[in-house]
Amino acid sequence: MPERLPHPGASYIKEHEVRIGDRRLSAGMSRPQEGPDDWWLAVLWVTDDEGVVSFREVGPDAGPPPEPPLHRLGPALAGNLSGLIREVDGRWSMRLVPLYLPEDDARPWRCPLVVRTAFQFEPALQATLGPNQLADRVLAAFRRAVESLH
Repeated sequence: MPERLPHPGASYIKEHEVRIGDRRLSAGMSRPQEGPDDWWLAVLWVTDDEGVVSFREVGPDAGPPPEPPLHRLGPALAGNLSGLIREVDGRWSMRLVPLYLPEDDARPWRCPLVVRTAFQFEPALQATLGPNQLADRVLAAFRRAVESLH
C-alpha cells in the first residue's frame, strides 16, 4: 500500500482547511450513513492538490512517534467532540480505524490519512442538529485532531 492515494473525490460537506506549519491541506468526508444500533458511520480524509496525504506528512517535525497515529488522533477527536458523543460505562461510543494499514508495522505513520469512523451521539444533542450540522461538527473536530498531531 502506498503512503499516498489519489484524491477520493468531492467531500459530502464543504472541506475544512487543515494547517500544518506553512502547509494548507483539506479535510473531507464521505456521506455519513446510519449503521445498526444508531451508529453514525463516515470516512474522513486529508488531501493536498496531489491526493490523500500520509499520516507522516502531518506528524511532528522531529519525526513520528513510535506509537500508531490513531493513539493520538483518537483521544484528540473524542475530546473535540466531548459532550456530543454518547458515553457508556465510562467509555466513549466511538470507533476509529485506518482505512489502509501500513506495509510495515514498525512504521505506522507511513500510510494514507484516511480513517473509518463510527459514533453514537447523545440523542438529545443529535436531535437539535441537522445532518449537515452534525457532519460539519465531526469534520471540524477531525481537522483540529489532525492539526494536533503536528
